Amino acid sequence: MNTSMYEYIRTIVPDERLLFHEPMSRYTTFRVGGEAECIVVVQTEEELAKLIPYLNQVEQEYFILGNGSNLLVGDKGYRGVIVKLGGPMEEVHVEGCRVVARAGALLSKVAAAARANSLTGMEFAAGIPGSIGGAIVMNAGAYDGEMKQIVQLVRVMDREGQIMTLDNDTMEFGYRTSIIKNRPFIVLDVTLQLSEGDEAQIGARMEELARLRKSKQPLEYPSAGSTFKRPEGNYAGKLIMDAGLRGYRIGGAQVSNKHCGFVVNTGNAAAADIREVIEEVQEKVKDKFHVTLEPEVIFLGDF
Repeated sequence: MNTSMYEYIRTIVPDERLLFHEPMSRYTTFRVGGEAECIVVVQTEEELAKLIPYLNQVEQEYFILGNGSNLLVGDKGYRGVIVKLGGPMEEVHVEGCRVVARAGALLSKVAAAARANSLTGMEFAAGIPGSIGGAIVMNAGAYDGEMKQIVQLVRVMDREGQIMTLDNDTMEFGYRTSIIKNRPFIVLDVTLQLSEGDEAQIGARMEELARLRKSKQPLEYPSAGSTFKRPEGNYAGKLIMDAGLRGYRIGGAQVSNKHCGFVVNTGNAAAADIREVIEEVQEKVKDKFHVTLEPEVIFLGDF
């Protein structure tokens, strides 16, 4: 970051929300990654509306960070600006049967608010370790539920700082995708339409799904959740297992013994190890079954 850029960004956010040379291992669920040159913690739409057009104007690369649950940052770090949503950008409000969540709010927090207000429909998302902004971008889902089933409205900001509201149909939700995957929009907040329910039953369903996750997924290790999208007519985990890759390991990165659809950090992995395991799995499954596995993981920075 040059001096003029630094001085301008200081007019938008205070110095305590400007972080330099931060290890991205602190900000991703893989717990790996080199340093980010700069992290800007944004707490209001007004700050975002000043920052984003400026970064685009000066052609500065940037990345919007939620919980880092679908992100693999290279060991050599990221030379751009990480824009992290914090403070009021993590708030959740309940209005009747609607839940309005700011983009930085964790899905677990949104689901807990729904439960506390006896609203059903979001139980499937309680254990997904991401922010709701990221969940909207990729139409996150689990256990026969996905975000498109409960999203009513999404407020977004474009590259010029203009704000617009998209309804469910306009979002073009598909399997692990949405209109935002292919457009330079930033999610600001989401309005979910839920239904009245029984708090005890909602809680029981969440606990049931939590037990299922614990029994089937390697939650004891850092990971990005399911590493690959489900290929049409098949399952990534089964293909990986049938290719003889259960437990396949490079350095500290490993195909989980518990669930082959997960690549995990066993404790001392480098980002390069994880990426190499992902690429080896893709190659071996392609060679054996002629199926191309597409990662859900986003690769960022220099490896």
